[in-house]
Amino acid sequence: MKDVYQLGSSPGVVKVTGHEYSSEVDRDEVDLLRMGKKPVLKRRFGLMSLLGFSCTILITWEGILIVFDIGFSNGGPGGLVYGLIIVWIGTLSVYACLSELASMMPTAGGQYYWVAMLAPKSSRKFFSYATGWLTVWGWQATLASVYYLAATQIQGLIVMTRPDYDIKAWQTVLLFWASMVFTIFVNTVIGRFLPKFEGFILILHILGFFAILIPLAIFGPHQPASEVFTTFLNTGDWSTQGLSFMVGIIGSVYTFTGADGAIHMSEEIENAAVIVPRAIIISLVINGALGFGMLIVTLFSLTNVDGALKSPTGFPFMEIFLNSTGSVAGATVMASILVVMQYAANVGLLAAASRMLWSFARDRGLPGWKYLMHVEPRTALPIRSILITTFVSLLLSLIILGSATAFNDLVSLSVSSLQSSYLVAISLLLYRRVTGGIHPRKSATDDVVSWGPWHMHGIWGIAVNSWACLYLITMVFFSFWPTATPVTASTMNYAVLITGGVVIISLTYYQLWAKRVYTGPVIEISVE
Repeated sequence: MKDVYQLGSSPGVVKVTGHEYSSEVDRDEVDLLRMGKKPVLKRRFGLMSLLGFSCTILITWEGILIVFDIGFSNGGPGGLVYGLIIVWIGTLSVYACLSELASMMPTAGGQYYWVAMLAPKSSRKFFSYATGWLTVWGWQATLASVYYLAATQIQGLIVMTRPDYDIKAWQTVLLFWASMVFTIFVNTVIGRFLPKFEGFILILHILGFFAILIPLAIFGPHQPASEVFTTFLNTGDWSTQGLSFMVGIIGSVYTFTGADGAIHMSEEIENAAVIVPRAIIISLVINGALGFGMLIVTLFSLTNVDGALKSPTGFPFMEIFLNSTGSVAGATVMASILVVMQYAANVGLLAAASRMLWSFARDRGLPGWKYLMHVEPRTALPIRSILITTFVSLLLSLIILGSATAFNDLVSLSVSSLQSSYLVAISLLLYRRVTGGIHPRKSATDDVVSWGPWHMHGIWGIAVNSWACLYLITMVFFSFWPTATPVTASTMNYAVLITGGVVIISLTYYQLWAKRVYTGPVIEISVE
């Protein structure tokens, strides 16, 4: 009979005996018992399906094309190339740290749970609560922003085939809702097939890359290497090129946002402590490589800068496709691949966002937590959290009717909120690492948090943790900057106000109610 341990609502463990396991499923259940959680979700994901899930949530090569203008306007070709390299390295370090935490504590809650386990006792409750709200709203903003991108890409396709089409805000909202309905259908009606769906989309993700890369590389004119690697732009009229570069780099950061989606699916993954870190790192390597390759080929194919940036479609990549192929039909087919991949990514993003909402509600961190924590017994899916998550997106979509510019700030809110939640968790991991507060798993005893199977050892771990913290601080800071000067009401980045509003609302709710019901992660089951 083997001893296993249950993590308490403090950074310690309580010994649990009487549980012997012989399979990965048993080990997963034991890990949940260690964290005081009941296994209520069905483990449907393996390595390949989770790899598909993680890769298609990121859709980095697609994202680089979709938000191309952010980095190109502030940075230019050179800024995009070197910015992507910096972001890729920085993101790898961040998710290497998060993978350590996911291996130690594979729970759908992710960041806020880890903070509760690692923070000093005096501040554990508050920091965990604040991190939970940042993560929830970061995911809500991410989901709403990708619904918007799916809608506007379809409108861009219509403009490319029918130049007389006049884009209307209400039409954008309806297309937004259409994308939302599709993701609800996949996540609920056929939710049990989600792993197979994600595995299939991984194949499309790879094939779609070559279906676009090859025509761009073969057809159309190409500019010299000097134009790609040594040309920088500052269309935002910033005081220095370096400042312009840092403002534009946020576009690349956004294309790597969401890899923690795999973490929030942890309670639906077999052998989660091993598979989650492995899938995250592999997906970042694959997506980073594909993204870099697509960026280089696209920049070489960009021979008409003004035409691309001022494209009536609203997306420079559509104009680049049109110039390269010389065919509206060919460009439409290529652009349609990105629309399909965006819709597919939105499915996984809804799954991850809803699991995060469900988990935080399970630990009483949100208003209406009793309702939100419900799991449908027949399907083993958090249907209510899925529906409420999309309802929040529906409400956010109404912003489009007033100002599409204001809605675009959800990109910055997504980056600032999620990166801030990563920063809190990784900073505490670094603190525990250097103070010896985390012990080898086999020596787990009372008052100890132990490493999981995936672990960076010694000075290497400290170096990666430190670099990740510096990277995150920098990116959070610049996520609040506007894209151009002088700053007016129409060019202002309202993400700082929205983030501040989220913080104020969460603190108000905490003071009025939550501090009496939220005590950190709830121990649902204790086995001796």
